[in-house]
Amino acid sequence: MHKIKINLKYIKMNKIFTIITFFFAVITANAQDSIQHKNERIKVDGVAVVIGKNIVLDSDIEKFKKELQQRIEGKIEISDCEILEEIMTQKLIAHHAVVDSVVVTDDEIQGEVERNIGYFTQQLGTIEKVLKMYGFNDEEDLREELGNIQKEQILIKRERGSITEKIDVTPEEVRTYFKNLEKENSLPEFSAEIELAQIVKYLKPTEEETNRVIEKLKELKKEIEEGYSFRLKAVINSADPAVSGTGPGAGGKYTITRESGFIKEFKEVAFSLDEGEISEPFESGFGYHIIQVEKIKGQERDVRHILMQPKISEEELVTSKKELTKIRSQILSGEITFEDAVTKYSDDIETKNNRGLILNPETNDSKFDLTLMGPELYSKVNNLKTGEITETFYEEVRGGEKMHKIILLKSKDETHKANFVKDYEKIQQLTLQKKQEEAIEKWVKNKIGDTYIKIGNNFKKCEFKNNWKKQ
Repeated sequence: MHKIKINLKYIKMNKIFTIITFFFAVITANAQDSIQHKNERIKVDGVAVVIGKNIVLDSDIEKFKKELQQRIEGKIEISDCEILEEIMTQKLIAHHAVVDSVVVTDDEIQGEVERNIGYFTQQLGTIEKVLKMYGFNDEEDLREELGNIQKEQILIKRERGSITEKIDVTPEEVRTYFKNLEKENSLPEFSAEIELAQIVKYLKPTEEETNRVIEKLKELKKEIEEGYSFRLKAVINSADPAVSGTGPGAGGKYTITRESGFIKEFKEVAFSLDEGEISEPFESGFGYHIIQVEKIKGQERDVRHILMQPKISEEELVTSKKELTKIRSQILSGEITFEDAVTKYSDDIETKNNRGLILNPETNDSKFDLTLMGPELYSKVNNLKTGEITETFYEEVRGGEKMHKIILLKSKDETHKANFVKDYEKIQQLTLQKKQEEAIEKWVKNKIGDTYIKIGNNFKKCEFKNNWKKQ
């Protein structure tokens, strides 16, 4: 194993980009938690650094390092000091975003929360696996943490954008960058990438089943108004998995603010009610709810809810699978092209308007790195050849959406050393990223002097690239 003097930002160019992004999020959540419970936690956990009002604990460094090494399989050795310096850079940018009055809306935060949960669920297979892997009690706990996390991430992104918005690269700069990598024998290796397209048939409950759920919720609302316990009714009837636990969501109860990472529909209803009032049944991506506001405390509200999800009949499951399997057979026989079948049959609006092409939520382009693909999807597409289609399969995502799918492997690029012609766009992006990072480094050097920074005892001996110690 070799030692490489690097900043973690360069690692973002390779296969662990997602892990770094998420783990910064975990660090952020932990730091915020430490502020709220500092008297409890700091007794047993040291402070690594304070940047403005942002706190990073020693344990955050250890968690980050452990996760990172697992993901890169020990191929790169990264010191605690290097990890801390990258975290300090991110915290410095976040701090000055607030100072510069960068605005982040609640809808933006919620959108990012939804995308993150969806992405990690796809990667690991189920929301339960996501919760277990990252140490959260339940989905609402995860959503609450991610709400705070994504606000900081958006702040960082926008502040970085304002620093680098006027930076561009010329073709000559791209060529020079590539030639320098060649001379140094350090051309990057690009992982195998694939393009995927899909046809989706959503499974919908019957109108009768939907009405049954709505009427049941109306019945529960009436019974609670007549004196029955909302908590008990929630425990018996709610589909929220947290309802029978001991943390947030136990007995259907949550404490929320307008900034909490709850779905938009839930918060809109909750903040439209008076204390003690129970809502009419309403729909969200999770199913149908009723909400009662138990107590209003300034910007906070204690609420209880009951979630019910209409059931999909076995008949609908069988019929849907047969229909999509028939469509697949027609494509394979040449009766219809995959693209035309997407237009005619697919229920997924996002991919339907893109000829079935699935966009990578992390990069917003059509390429998926095979090394970052979750095990569930990987197992379905890894052995496909270009032009082949998966068998019809069932999928259920967070929020209760159920569907049958087929996926087409549109293209596949095998693992290879960077080629100037073939990979020009990627090399151009790396060149631009290098130039942007140089601008960020210059900005960081200037801002360190204007910011309150206190480094913990365990890291005072670190030799940083920048003058964080202000010596």
